[in-house]
Amino acid sequence: MYLWFKLLHVFFVISWFAGLFYLPRIYVNLAQLEPGSVEYVRLTDMSRRLYRFMSPLGWGTLIFGAAIGFVNNWWGNGWLAVKLLCGLLLLAYQLYCGLLLRRFQNGSNVYSHRWYRVFNELPVLMMVAALYMVVFKPF
Repeated sequence: MYLWFKLLHVFFVISWFAGLFYLPRIYVNLAQLEPGSVEYVRLTDMSRRLYRFMSPLGWGTLIFGAAIGFVNNWWGNGWLAVKLLCGLLLLAYQLYCGLLLRRFQNGSNVYSHRWYRVFNELPVLMMVAALYMVVFKPF
């Protein structure tokens, strides 16, 4: 059972991260456009569809990641708690991306394209932390 959960977890992680990396990148471009322009409308629609697509992928990541912990009885290990915390922080990041998307749809974005360039890097930091926990299991 462990290998099936691991396979599904890795599948969902890879797919979810594609969206976590790309959605804020679209926001970089949106922040440089005039609300209501043809390009702006096209990118907000594309962002909405991507957000809807990636949402179940995030849940699958968390569900199968937690299932691995149950199957292997890893719940007493601190590294797993940190890894799951990274997953929950990424889920919060995605939910915040949804709030930002609504702001773009309403034409009320308050951040610059430079801010979105930095914001776009946060999932990378969480991914590195989670991978470190899984590979090295420091505690």
